[in-house]
Amino acid sequence: MAGTPPGPQARPAEWWERLAARFIEALVFGVFYYILFIALWGFLRTVGMSEVFGGRLPGVIGWAVAGFAYAGYDWWAHSRRGRTFGKAIMRIRLAPDDRPPRTLLKRSLVYPAPLMLMGIPVVNLVAGMLLFGVGLLILMDKPLERGPHDRVAGTRVVKDLR
Repeated sequence: MAGTPPGPQARPAEWWERLAARFIEALVFGVFYYILFIALWGFLRTVGMSEVFGGRLPGVIGWAVAGFAYAGYDWWAHSRRGRTFGKAIMRIRLAPDDRPPRTLLKRSLVYPAPLMLMGIPVVNLVAGMLLFGVGLLILMDKPLERGPHDRVAGTRVVKDLR
């Protein structure tokens, strides 16, 4: 990965920078989800399956695919460049840079993988609370501001001063 590993002087990214980066990415993957949802809804309607699971099947499949794609992208981007496009826009990145891809996969499975469950009724409440809890834990972990996904991977999100 590019860049030099940050030393102890690297400043943690602010909570709002991390939130803005995730929001930017959520907008892009949200558009992907809605395109996928409309395509699935149209397909399932034409094959006569529009009422399976009370008409929720396109949403369940759409969320699962979009969540899996987002978790996969999160893992791939952090493995290759140490940051996603949202983090690049906000000028923040993961530290240290030398984490093996397998460790970063654990990070992506803790967050944002629960997004795959958002289309399932009732389970979506639990997944939403889990994601909200991750955000709260980031706010409470001073001074490094790491969430459970950062702890699992041994990473932290820092300001990219390059």
